[in-house]
Amino acid sequence: MAVLSAAQIVGGVGVAVGLALSSVLVDELSGSTVISGFAGTATVLGAALLALPTAKASGSGGRRAGLSLAYAAALAGCAISVLAISLRTWPLLLAGLVLVGGGSAGGLAARYSATDLSPKDRSARHLSLVVWASTIGSVAGPNLAKPADQIGMRLGLVEKAGPFAFAALAFALALVVVIGFLRPDPLKLARELNGAREEAGGRNRTIRTAWQTLRTTPMARRALVMIAISHTAMVSVMSMTPVKLHHDGSNLDVIGLVISLHIAGMYVLSPVVGWLADKAGKVPVLVLGMALLLSASALAGTAGHRVWQVTAALVLLGLGWSCGLVAGSALVTESVPIERRPAVQGLSDLLMNVCGATGTIVAGAIVGLLGYGVLGLVVGVMVAVAGLWLAAVWRRAAPGYGTADPAPVTAGP
Repeated sequence: MAVLSAAQIVGGVGVAVGLALSSVLVDELSGSTVISGFAGTATVLGAALLALPTAKASGSGGRRAGLSLAYAAALAGCAISVLAISLRTWPLLLAGLVLVGGGSAGGLAARYSATDLSPKDRSARHLSLVVWASTIGSVAGPNLAKPADQIGMRLGLVEKAGPFAFAALAFALALVVVIGFLRPDPLKLARELNGAREEAGGRNRTIRTAWQTLRTTPMARRALVMIAISHTAMVSVMSMTPVKLHHDGSNLDVIGLVISLHIAGMYVLSPVVGWLADKAGKVPVLVLGMALLLSASALAGTAGHRVWQVTAALVLLGLGWSCGLVAGSALVTESVPIERRPAVQGLSDLLMNVCGATGTIVAGAIVGLLGYGVLGLVVGVMVAVAGLWLAAVWRRAAPGYGTADPAPVTAGP
């Protein structure tokens, strides 16, 4: 837990430093608000593309192998991004941001690593503690963008390349922490204790194993859907907020502060969310997350030029995402046998990020053509429908559904 938390702290810095500037940079280099939405898309798409390779590496070589792959990809992506900014080419910057998405893939995989050796009634709390560890790096990251930029220019880098060079150092440190100190490997030890075999085969085998498991585990299917909805809503609104603030005249300091408060909403209260999910049940916390996301969408859509209202919306957006991620991930983990967990967890992260990437593409088009307020309305409708569906399924389900000790469910939509 300590090693995973340390990796999350430094990896979170790398993710957040680039996050604060990526859409603004693409906007400046391309001259298009619509294209600026592809910055968030590229990062989320990279996390999606790296989810299955990370899961495959974890399944065959343990968590250390999977996390190392993800952080190494992010390090390479930062180097490419620095080159792209120097050359003033936004297509190459988008390519670099795809690999930077490995940092997010590593952070997501680390949360599952925390559950490998967890008692069943504490899986959400252990998962949430590693998620919470991201708070320090993620909140500090956006506010380090300006100092990193100034230091980078003193060292000879072009303007706005410094933050990505700083992010590269952060990912390199995360890689050292994982390779050097994640011993014994938690997944290998858990399999040894449970007498489970390691997964074999390539990417197609990983996908096939995951789909076969989900077909017979409706609880895991529903949890996966709610994780994807939560992430899509959060990424869609968050990715376009820096562009909105930039166009409204806010400077880099204001944008960094708003994103920092949003990330604080995502992570600071995650241990409370984990405790509540273990005590009250995962599904009630998922429903709570939908309510928070709906409130955030309404606030964002009606904010106009009020920076304080946009900030409040993003804090609630982060809290709703936290409920969806922590409760949903714990429910997925509890619902499948340990030998199949890496495959199902990898597919969950893949689908989550594909939905998020799609959301950022649509969000960029909506904001560019119709405005930020319409984006809030569209996201709000999506979240409301998902929340009502989950509440209806929960009422029909067998007793114990989504609690700390769930009753087995083998049928249902």
